[in-house]
Formats: sequence, C-alpha cells, structure tokens
Amino acid sequence: MSNRSIILLILLAVAGFLVTQTFYSVDPTRQVLVRQFGAIVGDPKTEPGLYAKVPLIQDLQRIDRRLLDYEAEEFEIIAGDQKRLVVDAYARFRIVNARLFAETVPGGEQALRGLLDSLINSEIRGVLSGVPLHAVLTEQRAGLMEDITRRVNTKTKDLGVAVVDVRIKRADLPQANSQSVFNRMKTDREREAGQLRAEGDEENQRIKATADREVAVIRADAGLKGQFTMGDADSESTKIYADAFSRDKDFYAFYRRMEAYKQSFGGGSSTMILSPDGDFFRYFNDPTGAVGAGKK
Repeated sequence: MSNRSIILLILLAVAGFLVTQTFYSVDPTRQVLVRQFGAIVGDPKTEPGLYAKVPLIQDLQRIDRRLLDYEAEEFEIIAGDQKRLVVDAYARFRIVNARLFAETVPGGEQALRGLLDSLINSEIRGVLSGVPLHAVLTEQRAGLMEDITRRVNTKTKDLGVAVVDVRIKRADLPQANSQSVFNRMKTDREREAGQLRAEGDEENQRIKATADREVAVIRADAGLKGQFTMGDADSESTKIYADAFSRDKDFYAFYRRMEAYKQSFGGGSSTMILSPDGDFFRYFNDPTGAVGAGKK
C-alpha cells in the first residue's frame, strides 16, 4: 500500500471521527444537555432530531424525560396512637427541568433516587406520626398520600424534579404485634356483637309486648262489640217473638205448653207424679185446652 493510500485512509478515519463527534441525535424519551469544559451551554434539547456540537470540546449529558418509578425500602414508623407500622412505599416522578437538575444533582438519576429515599421516608414519618393507625388502614389513606406527595414535591421542585405521586403499597403491623392486635380486634368485635344482640333482644321484647297489648285491646274491643251485638240480637228476637205471639194468644199458650212437655219428657230419665186432670195436661184432654182451663 502506498503512502498516498495510507494518508487517505487516515484522513477518512479522522473525518468519520469528527462527524460522529459533531452530530448527535435526540431520542423522544430523552433530553440532552451540551457541556463545554463542564459548563452547560444553551438550553436542553428536548425535541427529537439531529443536532450538531463542537467536536472534542463539547460533550453530551442525556437525561430521561419519561415518568420514572421509585420504590423505597420498607421501614417502620410509629403512628399517632403509638402503634408500630411497617410501610412499603413507592413514588412516580419526572425530571421537568434538565438544566436545574444537572446543576443541583451532579450524581444524576442514581443520586436523585438516594435523595428521594430520604425525602419520602421523612415526609411519610412526619404525616403518619400525627394520625392514628386506623387512618392509614382506611379510606383516609388517600388524603394522607396527597399530603405527602405535596410535601415531597415542594422540596424536589428546587431540583428540577416533579413528584407526581407517592403511594403506600403495603402497611402491615410488625410480626411481634400482629397477634396481640388481632386478639384486641377480636375482643372488640365480640363486645360489639354482644351489644348488638342485647339491643336486638330488647327490641324483640318491646315489639312482642306491644303486639300482645294490641292483641288484648283488640280482643277486648271485639268481645265488647260482640256482647253489644248479642244483646241487640236478643232484644230484637224477644221483640219479634212478642209481636208474633201477641197476634194469637191461644197459639202462644199452646206453643209454651208444648215446650214445657218437651222439657219435661224429653230427657227420658225424669220421673214426675201428676194428676191427669191437672192443668198441666189440659191439652191431652182437649186439644183446644178448654177442659183444663175450665177446671182452673
């Protein structure tokens, strides 16, 4: 190979190197800072495309612009009612100001995660230490998480970072306390159940007493109305009989005597000694009853 060819190859290699050192692309998921001798030059490049820089003098720092996840190590806190609780939290954040982030967090994303670990741990302790345990385990947790997110975000905005959300994935009692808390909760539930049963029995007795009293009143009213009705019926019956028998007194006398015969001889076991000529048997001697009546 001639010297001319060697020089040409060297020039091509140098040109290729300068091209790679001059032009760079920006990915949609990244934002790029240009640094010259360590100092940031210009604004961050956030739009995807091809850009140029001064080769060998300027270098690049690529920073993620996506929504990132952070998971904290579980730690133990003491709630406002002095109950111990093991918390496992996570957060989502985004680097919104690449220049500010690069200037305040020289260690980059790895250093930021260390800062978030300290901030989130501190704010969770600060908020949950002022509320009782049941607030963390009920629907009140959402409001507490919003408060924690707001507090953390207030401190990270000076780093060019926006914390979108902080959540507690798991909140459990320490293993040593779980059984005692379970027993206490069981006792509370049994006491509540006993109280509810007692209230139910009391209400049951009250309803039964009310029902019995109403039944007694209804029966008394019905009996009274029945007596009035029977009295009115008897009165009406007596009136009807009186009107009917007053129209024919002889028939009434005959009917009454037949009723007397029926009562006297209907049983079959009674024994009476009477004179056949007496008034009692006048209808036996004369169907009109005149014979007995004449003797009388």
